[in-house]
Amino acid sequence: YQSLGCNDIFPYYAKLKHEQNCGFRPYNCPYAGSECSAIGDISYLVAHLKHDHKVDMHDGFTFNHRYVKTNPHEVENATWMLTVFNCYGKHFCLHFEAFQLGTAPVFMAFLRFMGDDNESKKFSYSLEVGANGRKLIWQGIPRSIRDSHSKVRDSQDGLIIQRNQALYFSGGDKQELKLRITGRIWKED
Repeated sequence: YQSLGCNDIFPYYAKLKHEQNCGFRPYNCPYAGSECSAIGDISYLVAHLKHDHKVDMHDGFTFNHRYVKTNPHEVENATWMLTVFNCYGKHFCLHFEAFQLGTAPVFMAFLRFMGDDNESKKFSYSLEVGANGRKLIWQGIPRSIRDSHSKVRDSQDGLIIQRNQALYFSGGDKQELKLRITGRIWKED
């Protein structure tokens, strides 16, 4: 990664280990739902997400998002939204999507950190969804974007909402999905 700024020199036998841990190693684009081949440092990827994928960008450590679909029975395996948050001088990706967990249709929200794993562990986040006097709460540590989107999703490391429960939270005749997910990010001491 010399072309990206790394000036370290190692014996040949240490090359692979260094490449796996090098601070100049580029990141893959965290956008899901497409096979985007963009790679680069965090500032490049933030600009790429904003301009090429038209991702919503927000400043702040709290959020309140609504996800609405007129026919929730037609959204299997759909990545709906990626939102990037800028707080504490870092960037975080909030994912929300529908997929099949075994035979059960579910919705999942989770947060990823735009940086390495050792730094992501300095932060925590919570997600909350609910209505009609009920709510689900998830608290976790954001995963690094070094872990692929599908790896995080498949590990079920996030807020998982069963479709029937999501429709209950949506109210009405269960023909429209209207979920409000709130959350916050904080730095651990």
